[in-house]
Amino acid sequence: MNQYTPPKVWTWNKANGGEFASINRPIAGPTHEKELPVGKHPLQLYSLGTPNGVKVTIMLEELLALGHKGAEYDAWLIKIGDGDQFGSGFVEVNPNSKIPALMDHSGKKPIRVFESGSILLYLAEKFGEFLPTEQPTRAETLSWLFWQMGSAPYLGGGFGHFYAYAPEKFEYAIDRFSMEVKRQLDVLDRRLAETEYLGGAGYSIADMAVWPWYGGLALGRQYNDSASFLSVHEYEHVQRWAKAIDARPTVQRGRMVNRMSGDPAFQLRERHDASDFETRTQDKLEAAE
Repeated sequence: MNQYTPPKVWTWNKANGGEFASINRPIAGPTHEKELPVGKHPLQLYSLGTPNGVKVTIMLEELLALGHKGAEYDAWLIKIGDGDQFGSGFVEVNPNSKIPALMDHSGKKPIRVFESGSILLYLAEKFGEFLPTEQPTRAETLSWLFWQMGSAPYLGGGFGHFYAYAPEKFEYAIDRFSMEVKRQLDVLDRRLAETEYLGGAGYSIADMAVWPWYGGLALGRQYNDSASFLSVHEYEHVQRWAKAIDARPTVQRGRMVNRMSGDPAFQLRERHDASDFETRTQDKLEAAE
């Protein structure tokens, strides 16, 4: 095996990066002028149906199911493979050029919110749902929310990248991040052996944040055949929790929004009204006939 020796000064090699090379660069800011569309609802979501994007659409569908009409939203598709996140309008909403990004037009002055955990917390406080007000449950819920924000990069950018997407397979990198992901699954499994949900007895934004990443992994939806590779069936409490959340109709709807991968029957590229799901369901029934 060739030994890599880092240079004294690193320079950007556009040929490196594997499948996602086109969306990675060492500088910030827009690459082109492009305004973002604005729909009819106060909440405007600019996103993609990745685990980070799904967190927010699940939250919004949960709020709507509870009767919060102010949670109606337009979900616009941001094709990160095409570089939509580097358009000037998107960068104004999220200077970090990552999905999801949210604009709240319900007040006198529009409010931008970026980073998925921040959006979940913002919506929970805005509508008074899915975030306990009493301690210590509130602190526990927030701890698991931020656990996800710190842990998932090891699952996605670490394990996922080197196992599924890197242009070359390296034993050291795959072993290192496989070990860490299994440790994280064990952390979750031990917690879920104690409580029904991560924050305690109630379903919360902590579950909405963690489930798209680790629930998806447990259910065999992440990174090709990684479920068997990581023996995810061993984590029985994670399995119980993942399946319970997966059965929620609100979660099923949230997973469809802005989705561009998987079964086309479960893709709703953009969402502008609750009836969009009904139309999509009718399309699926007609296609099956």
